[in-house]
Parts: sequence; C-alpha cells; structure tokens
Amino acid sequence: MAEEHIPEGAPEECGGSCSSCGVAGCGARSEDGPSKLEPNARSSIKKAIAVVSGKGGVGKSLVTSLLASEFAKQGKRVAILDADVTGPSIPKAFGVSARPIADEDGMNPITTPSGIKVMSVNLLLPNEDTPVAWRGPVITNALMQFWQDVNWGDIDIMLFDMPPGTSDVFLTIFQMLPIDGIVTVSAPQELVGSIVGKAVNLAHSLNVPVIGLVENMAYFKCDECGKQHHIFGEPKGALVAEKYEIPAVATLPMDPSFAELVDAGKIDRYDTEGALASIVEQIEKA
Repeated sequence: MAEEHIPEGAPEECGGSCSSCGVAGCGARSEDGPSKLEPNARSSIKKAIAVVSGKGGVGKSLVTSLLASEFAKQGKRVAILDADVTGPSIPKAFGVSARPIADEDGMNPITTPSGIKVMSVNLLLPNEDTPVAWRGPVITNALMQFWQDVNWGDIDIMLFDMPPGTSDVFLTIFQMLPIDGIVTVSAPQELVGSIVGKAVNLAHSLNVPVIGLVENMAYFKCDECGKQHHIFGEPKGALVAEKYEIPAVATLPMDPSFAELVDAGKIDRYDTEGALASIVEQIEKA
C-alpha cells in the first residue's frame, strides 16, 4: 500500500499528491482542478458521500456506521471506505476481521452480516492494534488504491469515514474523487460548532455540497423518568445548520448502547428511531 499513485497524464516529477502540487500545465488537472479518478472496471458507484468532522472524538465513525445501516435496511447496496487510516474503527463496529482476498482484477472488500461492503487498513494489518505510522502522501496513496483497486461491485451509496480535521487527506479525496456531498458531525459545545465551519467552508471552496449536520451527544435520556438532560448545554445543531445553510440537521443522544453494540460488532442492530431520516432523505436527493 505504500506505492505512490501517479495520476494519468501527470509529468515525471509528479509526487502523487495533487493537493500540494505546484506543477503548472499538469495533464492530470482540468481547469477546475485535478481530474476525478474512476473506480476499477468491476465497480459501479452511484453516489459517494463523505462523513467529516472538524475535530476528533465527536462520533464521526458512529454516524457513518448508522447511516450505512439505515441504507442497508432499505435494501440499498452500501459500502464504507474507511479513510481514517491511522484510527480505523469501522471493522470493529461491524464485527468483521477477515483478511481481504485479491484476484486478477483487484482486492475484494469484506462484507458485513448485514450486507455492507467494507475496506479498511485494519483489515490488512497483522493485528488490529498494530499502529499505522505513515506520512500523509503514503496515506493518500493507499486511499486512492482503495478507490481504484478494490472490486466494489454495484454500489448505490458509498460512505467515506474521513479522518478528523481538514488535512491533506481531506483535500486529496475531495479533489481527486467524485464526492457527491458531505455530512458533517459535531457535538453541542460552541467550540465544536465553530469548528464545523472550517470543514463546511473548505467543502464549499472545493464545490462539494454540504448535505447535513449530525449533532452527536446532544442529550442524555434518563431510563427511569424519560426526561432529556442536556449535559453539554442546549443543542446548537439547528443554529449551526442555519448559519451555514445546511439543508438537514439531526441529533443523536449519549447512549451507552452505542458502545455496547460497537464492542460487540453489532452497530447495525441499533434503532435510530428515525433520528437520521432527514439526513438519509437529503443523501438520496444528492
């Protein structure tokens, strides 16, 4: 996975990272930026959605898993490309650990019990706790290979579980892959709400639509009285969505069963009770 990805039409001095490229007249670029890479011949991906967050620890991988599960329950053909290479958690959430097998056309993703296709660096490591100490260009090249060299098959919706922040990986994926929109994840604190703006504004600068905002850990529901307690203050998702003109907003609770299901590899069994319905609807429209 450490080989450089050199875009077709690029000059000899190309380093494979279009996000930091300064070479004028590069044949791999169009007037609007680098040309978009196509998946391999055995892959047809109708829609690609990135799940992003301005910072870590807000539940981005959880939201990715829940959205994938919602679409799978609708009968959609769903895939997850785990782009959080240094902190991959998607295989754990779905309880998959089998090693991908390659054939003459490429590598075959692992399929979860609920039918979701997954590709993650963690599926290629000797142990799930083996660290991935790779520099940025190596990470982005690995992700380009996940897109181009994996036999995804016919996919209605592919979700990218992105690394936190707005780093080189963010730029490379959004510039080189045909991303149809993003879903951004935040927590109720005002600081985190302001960080949402960084990801949203960068997506806008790259002409990628912002589909929705999921405010995670918005409240805790008492299992005795049923009252909602706003531990981190009143949810601000609706205000943030209005500020940045985000079409859909959803809130998720602090729920101990999230951790229990992820640890058991059964996150697809969680019932969101329609909490993500507006986000799902906007993704289908994207």
